[in-house]
Amino acid sequence: MTARRWWGGALAAPYVAGLTALLVVPALVTAWLAFTEYHGFRSAEPTGLDNVRRAFEDDRFGRSLVNGALLALLVVPLRLVLATGAALLLERRFRGVGAARTAVYLPSVVPDAAWALLWLWLLNPLYGPLAGMGAGLLTEAWPTRVGLALMLALQVGESFVVALAARRMIPGRYYEVAAVEGASAWFTVHRVTLRLMAPVLALLALRDVILVLQVTFVPVLLVTEGGPRESTLTPPLVVYERAFLYGELGYASMLSLVLLVSTAAVVGAAAYASRSWLSRTV
Repeated sequence: MTARRWWGGALAAPYVAGLTALLVVPALVTAWLAFTEYHGFRSAEPTGLDNVRRAFEDDRFGRSLVNGALLALLVVPLRLVLATGAALLLERRFRGVGAARTAVYLPSVVPDAAWALLWLWLLNPLYGPLAGMGAGLLTEAWPTRVGLALMLALQVGESFVVALAARRMIPGRYYEVAAVEGASAWFTVHRVTLRLMAPVLALLALRDVILVLQVTFVPVLLVTEGGPRESTLTPPLVVYERAFLYGELGYASMLSLVLLVSTAAVVGAAAYASRSWLSRTV
């Protein structure tokens, strides 16, 4: 047993070292810089809570948090529906199911920059495929938000794989009992499949909330640049502007810290709500 534990620790050591070097140390440095004035050219000067007050008084950052919340409300349910629907449709083995599963997963392996540029062409109001439809894409706030949400929602590869695995883990005897009792297909899906998959789907929803709030930098920067009229301005873009356009690395660190705490609060509240819901339904 001791030898097994030693080998287990040895195998985990590279991962732990990489996690520490790439996540823990930068997080600690960011937390320290958040309470300083630092521009990268001279030593950081402690400023106490000045950056905290500035962050809460920053209207632009506040708008970005609201925009991030709106995107999450659009993207997370859509991603969950698409991933779950594809998993239920492609769970059975039939001719061409492998190609269909690959097609569902393929958008997730496309580099973010290439995916964003493709959607920039699709949504372009001048020469894109949707030009002339008067939809207001990239020119009006809500149509642009919807277009951006579609772009983010269609990359459901990881969620699809997890949902597919969750569906395949449901024992077949439950469906045999439902068939013997004469249950309809809708009743079986609603009362058996989705209820048994509910814990996994709740976990996927929480994961997607984190992704939408944290990982929207590339599509927003390349497709909308926060426009029109700051309707798609998200926190990662504001942090990027403060850090690399204005050189305010200390203040950008504080914004990153506020975003981290805000995301943790939202995920914690969602986790509590989903736990209460699961305790009543599962």
